[in-house]
Amino acid sequence: MSFPDYDRSRRKFLISGVGVAGALVVGWTLLPPRQRLHASPPVSWPDQHYALNGWVSVAVDGRVTVMLTKSEMGQGVMTSLAMLVADELDVPLSSVDMVQAPLRAIYSDTSMAADGLPFHPDDQGLLKRGAQWISRKLMRELGLMVTGGSSSVKDSWLPMREAGAAARARLVAAAARAWGVPEAECSTEQGRVSHSSGRSAGYGELAPSAAAIGDVAYTLKPSSAFALIGTAAARLDVPAKVNGSAQFGLDIRVEGMRYASLSMCPVFGGTLKSFDGSEVEKLPGVVRVMALNADSSGAVDAVAVVAESRWQAMQAVEQLKVVWEEGANAQLSSESIAHGLLDAVDTENAFSYLQRGDIKAVAGAKRITADYSAPLLAHAAMEPVNATAQFINGRLKLWVPTQTPSLAVKVAARVAGVDEDAVDLVVPLLGGGFGRRLDNDMVAQVVQLARAMEGTPVQLLWSREQDMAHDFYRPAAMVRMTGMLSDEGELVGWDTKSASGAPGQHLIHRAFGLPMMGPDKTTVEGLYDHGYAIPNQLVSHVTVTSEIPLGTWRSVGHSHNAFFKESFIDELAHAAGVDPVRFRRQMLFKHPRHLTVLDAAVKLAGSPATGHALGVALHQSFGSIVAQVAEVSVEGSQIRVHKVSCVVDCGVVVNPEGVRQQIESAIAFGLSAALHDEITISEGRVQQSNFHDYKTLRITDMPEVQVEMIAGADAPEGVGEPGTPPIAPAVANAVFKLTGKRLRSLPLRLEEAPSS
Repeated sequence: MSFPDYDRSRRKFLISGVGVAGALVVGWTLLPPRQRLHASPPVSWPDQHYALNGWVSVAVDGRVTVMLTKSEMGQGVMTSLAMLVADELDVPLSSVDMVQAPLRAIYSDTSMAADGLPFHPDDQGLLKRGAQWISRKLMRELGLMVTGGSSSVKDSWLPMREAGAAARARLVAAAARAWGVPEAECSTEQGRVSHSSGRSAGYGELAPSAAAIGDVAYTLKPSSAFALIGTAAARLDVPAKVNGSAQFGLDIRVEGMRYASLSMCPVFGGTLKSFDGSEVEKLPGVVRVMALNADSSGAVDAVAVVAESRWQAMQAVEQLKVVWEEGANAQLSSESIAHGLLDAVDTENAFSYLQRGDIKAVAGAKRITADYSAPLLAHAAMEPVNATAQFINGRLKLWVPTQTPSLAVKVAARVAGVDEDAVDLVVPLLGGGFGRRLDNDMVAQVVQLARAMEGTPVQLLWSREQDMAHDFYRPAAMVRMTGMLSDEGELVGWDTKSASGAPGQHLIHRAFGLPMMGPDKTTVEGLYDHGYAIPNQLVSHVTVTSEIPLGTWRSVGHSHNAFFKESFIDELAHAAGVDPVRFRRQMLFKHPRHLTVLDAAVKLAGSPATGHALGVALHQSFGSIVAQVAEVSVEGSQIRVHKVSCVVDCGVVVNPEGVRQQIESAIAFGLSAALHDEITISEGRVQQSNFHDYKTLRITDMPEVQVEMIAGADAPEGVGEPGTPPIAPAVANAVFKLTGKRLRSLPLRLEEAPSS
């Protein structure tokens, strides 16, 4: 088996990683995979519910309860996962209730880690398959419950369908045994088992006996038999959000609860030198003033004020006298960060993620070189960072809107000094996540407060300004791109050298304490794993040490690398004198799915209005292929996006309406970054504080969005993030058509761009 697309250094790294473990890895991988049907220890279900496996129970009234193993943060996962079980179980979606799953290994996510390995999507070799298999098996052993990487439906596709099918089989078996008939003569529909003789029983009647008979053989439905999957379904979480009964993190109320606000050092890496809380302690409602320690989870030194009301805490913390040791980063600036990235691209040795063909062999071709850059970005979720905790009788109760409940419990137990079994976690609805809630720094802070409060529940809330100033940011990035064109105008060489911090390394270091080293796929995803057939390619990256704490931001490296790649593809098409769509099409002969998506988006967009222009971008991320065409106008220095036509191939479409909502959301999110958003640093401090200077897209600027889906026959792929990467380059490419200016930096600003 050969691996022509991967350089020796990367293969050596991967293979040596397996070799270090030696016989231990070999012996461990020979063990059979763990079952994913029954939880150990068993989970608790509501009264009058009969468990048919670790995922599904049926009540005597026929209602079905399903374990929700992912965090609902607006992406509609509560509905799509319920559909998987309901379709296999043959019950209407309206009869399904979702409840938060406890921490159990069967609910762990096995897809994120496998998808994060630095392999090309086209590579189907033994090394990739083996590494992914080991990765999935490792995640099953770790039992890590997580929502991220656009993996929720993809990861749950089989286990939740199997849970529904297994439950259905037990109900059929119970009916067949009661009636003394073969199971094959029974059928199910709308929550009932029927026999050809005319006998029929509801699931509620059969649940007690079905729970008692144990597992029976089951089979999954063929796609041709799906009744719910592939149909538009109303979201299960909407009614509670409309009537106000839905509980987000900030809606949590516990009897006797107190409220906490923080003061944190405005300079990255700064530490607490001293504080005087004597005057603040005299203010009305103030209960306590205390220091909070920094923590390996990413929590920084802080001083907290706990008060009887949130307003009292917020007002009191403003009057605190705190002295900070600002440290070595007090002179850090956006300019120094940019200079560091440029110096890395100019002088540093880079790690090669992809080598194909021989770049040097095409040295005589026409060379086009350009530098592109992107800034730091904050997550800016509408619900600021918050958490609630109560430490009483040696147990910790924790309410936190988190994307990583397993890690939240680990952090909480460590800080509280108790076993993980002594932590009771509730995950309320998240008012946005976008990767920020993969971290649990707020958990370390609120647990310190809860211990000090000795039984009194306390709710911690960061202000919007603190949320902006103490994020884990998308890294600033720069890339030098060189394209090599033949005399016939074909792209024969692709050489990119990029530089940025490594958000994956930062996240793993905070979550697991592992050293920040080794390749980080997130830094180059989108640059090395595209579908264009370019015979000679070299994609390399320099990881730059970042004093700014970094994290994963919606679509991670794809968010800026797609802008770099698709803008430069357009730039090369212009240099070759070829229409940008045709230029792309002639490089997609190995990827018919990409070509189909591109052609469909161009057709969907049609012709622009007078004075407008169309810009095209095509990008694959998280397994899904997305093409977008932006219709844009320019008035002076103002860029206006009027319409976005988007086509997505995400494999099997579970809920078309949910996919549409996610794509629309991702486009809005990406447009904010394309047109407005950036985090700038001066004297080690974030300069933006709220939505007046971090100008997230306003509703008046939201374009018309058309979304079409090309349903695939394979399993589902990611949806939550793939709609974000293509929008910035689509807009930039349209702007070039209108103005002749090639915008190579985000956010897109005409007044700063020279004419090309």
